[in-house]
Amino acid sequence: MKRRIVVSLAAVGVLATATPPAGASDSAGGWEPAPSPSWSYPAGARCDFAVQGSPVVDEVVRRTLATYEDGTKLFEYKGELVVRVVNAETGASYDADASGRAVVEVRPDRSQSWYVVGPILAGFGEGGGNVPRGLYTVDGAYTLEVSPTGYKTLDLIHGTTDPLCTEVG
Repeated sequence: MKRRIVVSLAAVGVLATATPPAGASDSAGGWEPAPSPSWSYPAGARCDFAVQGSPVVDEVVRRTLATYEDGTKLFEYKGELVVRVVNAETGASYDADASGRAVVEVRPDRSQSWYVVGPILAGFGEGGGNVPRGLYTVDGAYTLEVSPTGYKTLDLIHGTTDPLCTEVG
């Protein structure tokens, strides 16, 4: 059975990857904290140099909108997120706004569909998507499809991709 998801641009929340603590929720609407983890990539994986990122502001929350019989879940994310991106070799840093809003469909095969308005950080490995290898602030209105193998397809409806490797390079 194929599901059709209709997303109003005004109704979408920020993508995060971490699972919130068990039992943590906001009584107003089922929102719960969705902290963003720190990350790092070796030289050549995203930028020509080793790069790392850590949230300096993380007010991201999520709520579950739907859970389907096949295990697919639909989440909404929102909240302020600023990530400090650091060139691990030189120490140069840049604070990137990733405070977009998103509705994210996560399927049992690990594929995902993101419906986003506003900025997020997105990394692409060599041959890992339809955007060249790099780390980007993606801003505007767009979708991001992630295949079960991790291949990312970015479809900008209206927006920009700003390379962060040049910001800290």
